[in-house]
Amino acid sequence: MKKRLFSFIVLAGLIMMLAACGNKKVQPVAINEATDTCETCNMAVIDNQYATQIILKNGKSMVFDDVGCMYEWITKNENEKIDAEFVRDYNDKEWILVDDATYVYNQSLKTPMAYHVISFKDKATAEDFAAKNEGSAIMTAKDLADHDWKSNHDKEDHSHAHDENDGHSHSH
Repeated sequence: MKKRLFSFIVLAGLIMMLAACGNKKVQPVAINEATDTCETCNMAVIDNQYATQIILKNGKSMVFDDVGCMYEWITKNENEKIDAEFVRDYNDKEWILVDDATYVYNQSLKTPMAYHVISFKDKATAEDFAAKNEGSAIMTAKDLADHDWKSNHDKEDHSHAHDENDGHSHSH
């Protein structure tokens, strides 16, 4: 009887361990400001409310300094197998799954790469921020996926473009 009970306990323990393995949630990794650079623009990633992160199916973690950089990477690497995407709450820097966050777009918001989008863990806080900041638009993760990230970046980035002939930037 004791042997059967022991076997049952061991078997139950194994089943619970296997179930736990299958249920393991992907977690974001800590930002190392000394070494982490954005996968898209190669700027240093600061451990702040603008940092975002992608975890690939192979376990590789990639960090970005602005949500727009993350979406540029996703667009250019559409065949990569992504396990999870994270953004941070604008107020407390808590990591949030991209699909669980609510976003605010406002042309006057200053973000690291001038994409003008910030994220919030709850919709009410995002709506409150938007109501207090004229010109704000509430967005979902689906809206972000359809957002024209490139045009925002281009509008702000012409001052950094250089023409080899005269050194002045030109609009296209």
